[in-house]
Amino acid sequence: MTFRKVIVIAGPTASGKSRLAVDVARICNGVVINADSMQLYPDTPVLSAIPSPSEQDGIEHRLYGVFPSSKNGTVVEWLILAAEEIRQVWENGKTPIVCGGTGFYIDNLINGTTPIPEVDAEIRQKVAEAASAEGIPALHARLAALDSETAARLSPNDSTRVRRALEVFYQTGTPLSVWHRQPMVQKLPEAEFVTVKLLPPMSELDERCSLRFEQMMAAGALDEVQRLKAMNLPASLPAMKALGVPELFDFLNGKMSLEQAVNQAKLHTRQYAKRQRTWFKNRLRADIVAESCYQGAENIIFDVKKRL
Repeated sequence: MTFRKVIVIAGPTASGKSRLAVDVARICNGVVINADSMQLYPDTPVLSAIPSPSEQDGIEHRLYGVFPSSKNGTVVEWLILAAEEIRQVWENGKTPIVCGGTGFYIDNLINGTTPIPEVDAEIRQKVAEAASAEGIPALHARLAALDSETAARLSPNDSTRVRRALEVFYQTGTPLSVWHRQPMVQKLPEAEFVTVKLLPPMSELDERCSLRFEQMMAAGALDEVQRLKAMNLPASLPAMKALGVPELFDFLNGKMSLEQAVNQAKLHTRQYAKRQRTWFKNRLRADIVAESCYQGAENIIFDVKKRL
């Protein structure tokens, strides 16, 4: 098998991944491919930090805003799209640069994913209706009777994962815990990954997270949430959980002041960045590690180019 290079740029929110991806792409004749689960949805480009045309700076970007906000996108769906895009970039004689902060997506791309079949829309709808009628704790109890191993490791209030486990069981008749013991399947067995991760100290990240949310508010974040609210989407959808969306919803619904909503959003963003940083530090093996937020460090770009 002939192996072909894929650059992966990963790290917590506000660490400078998108800027680094553009700079690397310019040097390496690259195309940037999104690996951030929130940036798959088009209706909150400011709050999910989708690179604007000026930030893309003439570099081709793919898989941004490709799912409607009414969709509950899965890692498998993203993997299929990402593999297609990567192969197309190769065919065009360019370098794919996968950039994002969703560790689960990046881990599955590099290391493979369990061979779980796709779930039919009818089954998803059935589980969604049951969740609405009975509540997630009741679904968790049902899951415990069908797949006690999975239920034991999930919170009774973990809506996304409890529903997913039930969907898989109803689709296949096999518990999710059994599927997770199957051999991993590589979507891109021909890929050789060059992985960069940004691991800045939390003091640096905290400051950048707060500043960036202020910039988002100035750029129209509240208008985005007002438009999203008018769509009357279920709160369980991923697009409704983007950083800042729940807090600004609370403001629009009169549950808190705008100042309180902004402060809560900043806090939750910092907490999320901390969880991301911990995950990437402990779980993602990387060829290059940068211990500060990217602000144009030429040595990172030089090291990436050398490994190609």
